Amino acid sequence: MRRRSQLESAINKASHLQSSLDDIGVMLEFAHEDESMAGELRSTISRLEREVDESETTMLLPGERDSHNAIVQITPGAGGTDAQDWAQMLLRMYLRWCERHGFKTEVLEVQDGPEAGIKSATFRVEGEYAYGLLSAESGVHRLVRISPFNSGASRETSFASVFVIPEIDEDITVEINDKDLRVDTFRSTGAGGQHINTTDSAVRITHLPTGIVVTCQNQRSQHQNREVAFQVLRSRLYEYELNKRKADQEKLESTKMDISFGSQIRNYVMHPYRLVKDTRTKHETGDIDSVLDGEIDEFIKDYLVWRRDNQPTTESLN
Repeated sequence: MRRRSQLESAINKASHLQSSLDDIGVMLEFAHEDESMAGELRSTISRLEREVDESETTMLLPGERDSHNAIVQITPGAGGTDAQDWAQMLLRMYLRWCERHGFKTEVLEVQDGPEAGIKSATFRVEGEYAYGLLSAESGVHRLVRISPFNSGASRETSFASVFVIPEIDEDITVEINDKDLRVDTFRSTGAGGQHINTTDSAVRITHLPTGIVVTCQNQRSQHQNREVAFQVLRSRLYEYELNKRKADQEKLESTKMDISFGSQIRNYVMHPYRLVKDTRTKHETGDIDSVLDGEIDEFIKDYLVWRRDNQPTTESLN
């Protein structure tokens, strides 16, 4: 159902973009005769450009969990009040970004700092592709500025960590498709009555996508063995999914970096010059105020393009 919803959304979006393009063609014809249409035409083109850009970004999110909601954790590094204030600035930045995109947010936990800022914060983001987009922000963020908490007005460097994980539905529904199964029957062996040992009552079921094999031969009939084998297979697949999710979580946890110099993914400099620069993509801007107000879409898209282009290919893995 999730996949169906994604496909329907993509189809509706494509239809909307095509309709907007057709409208622009009509408006362009009228604009040649009526100059008052020029302003509306420019506005419509600008809106379409934004929507196309958003669609292009979505195409960079093919991961299984990219469409999920997101859980975001923000933790200050060493640096006392300055780092805690920086963590609060990041919290505001992401909440503003979510607001701009129409995502629903819920702050799950905030620990205030003793003087200013926060010791930690966790919030949930609900919306299509929330995790896929915000995953670009996982890592250490470094701020350089004149400290507002230092009477000597010295330049301070602060660090804070942003960690993003997909929200996982704990309800696991095990669906078994016939096309994914190979069912073999054979004669039972070992102790048992004459009927068990002289007919092909034993059943072996192989789940092709996972390679899980289940065999049952203790029941009196093939039908009974098949039922028991399916029950066991369903339990094995449930366990498989649990282990898979645990492995995915451990993999995410392993990506956490030390909240210190040299491990940052992005630098925010307010003194002696004003610049925000991503260390991975090299994308930069001097408009740090807009970035801190939640305008981080260019950084996110550039990272997703960089990740796509730098992922190892099948040939390089072989």
